Amino acid sequence: MLTAIYGCGHSESKVTARKEKEAVIATFNLKKEKLSTKLSLPGELIALQQVDLYAKVSSFVKTLKVDIGTEVKKGQLLMTLEAPEMSSQLAATQSRIKAQEAIYTASKANYSRLYETSKTPGTISKNDLDQAMAKKNSDLAQLEAAKAAYKEVSSVHDYLTIRAPFNGIISARNVNLGAYVGPTGKGSDLPLLTLQDQRNLRLAVSIPEVYTGYLKAGDEVSFTVKSLPSQTFKAKVKRLSGALDLRLRAERIEMDVPNTSKVLLPGMVAELNIPLPANNSTFIIAKKALLDTSEGLFVLKVVDNKAVKVAVKKGRETDDQVEIFGNLTEGDKLVAEPTEEMHEGMTIKP
Repeated sequence: MLTAIYGCGHSESKVTARKEKEAVIATFNLKKEKLSTKLSLPGELIALQQVDLYAKVSSFVKTLKVDIGTEVKKGQLLMTLEAPEMSSQLAATQSRIKAQEAIYTASKANYSRLYETSKTPGTISKNDLDQAMAKKNSDLAQLEAAKAAYKEVSSVHDYLTIRAPFNGIISARNVNLGAYVGPTGKGSDLPLLTLQDQRNLRLAVSIPEVYTGYLKAGDEVSFTVKSLPSQTFKAKVKRLSGALDLRLRAERIEMDVPNTSKVLLPGMVAELNIPLPANNSTFIIAKKALLDTSEGLFVLKVVDNKAVKVAVKKGRETDDQVEIFGNLTEGDKLVAEPTEEMHEGMTIKP
C-alpha cells in the first residue's frame, strides 16, 4: 500500500514539472513610442505687483484717505503724516537761505565796486581786490550749501505724504488717525498699508527636475481653484527661472493671469494641469511588464529562451503605461507579466 502511494505521488510531481516546463509565457516585442502625459501640481496665485508702505520718518498719522478694499490709481494720495519738528527745520533752512542771499548780495556788490574802482591805476591795491573776490566766492558757497540743506529737508518732508506707486487695491491697513509711526522696527513693526495689483496675477509653480525639459515659454496650462471648482482657467508660461531651487530641486515657473473680473484672489492655491508633450520616441511598456523588487526595477528579457534581468529606470507614466530607460534595444522580447518567481536563467517558452 505504501509503495503504491509513493509511486502515485512521484508520478504527479513529474507531471507537474513537465507542465511547468511546457507552460507558455506571454511576451511582446519592445518598441519606441511617443508618450504624452499631464502633470498635476499645486501652484500659488500672487499679485503681479505688491508693496508694503512704511513711514520714512517718525511722525503721526494726520489724514487717512483709504481703507481696506479701496481701489486707487497711481499717484493718488493715500495718507498724510505730521511731524512738527520737520516743519520747523524746513522754516529754519528757508531763513538761512534768505540770510545767505543777503550776505552774498552785499559781498558781490562790494567786489563789483572795488573792481570798477581798480580800473583807475593806484586807487585799489590788488590784495584788497583779491580779498573781496574771495569773500564773494565764500558767500556764494555758503548760499549753495544753504540751498542744498533746504532741498534735503524738503525731500524728507515730502515723505510725509504717501501716494500710490501703481494702480491697485488696498489689501491691508494697520494704522488709525493719530497713531505714531516711524521707520520699520521703531514706530510700527507692520506696514502702514499694503497695496496689491489684483487685476493682474502671477501663477507660480515649482516644476520637479525630471519634468523641466518639457515646458517652455508660451506653453498653455489650465488650472482650477477650490472656491470655483466648476471653472477652468487658462494661463501661458511667461517666465522660467532657468535654475533649480537647492532645497526643492525644482524650477520656479510663473504665468501671467488676467483677473479683470477679480474672481481670483491673491494667495489662492491653484491645482495645475500641465501638458507634457512627447519630444522624442522612447521605450514605452505596460506597467504590469515592470518588475518592482527590493533590489530595484527590472524587466525580463528573453534571450535564447532564457530569462535575463535588465535593470531600468522609470520616466513619465500614465495610468497603465510607463516610460523606461536601460540597456535595451528596439525589438527585444520582454515578458509581459513577470513575477518574482521568475529567476535569472530560467527557461521561457514564448
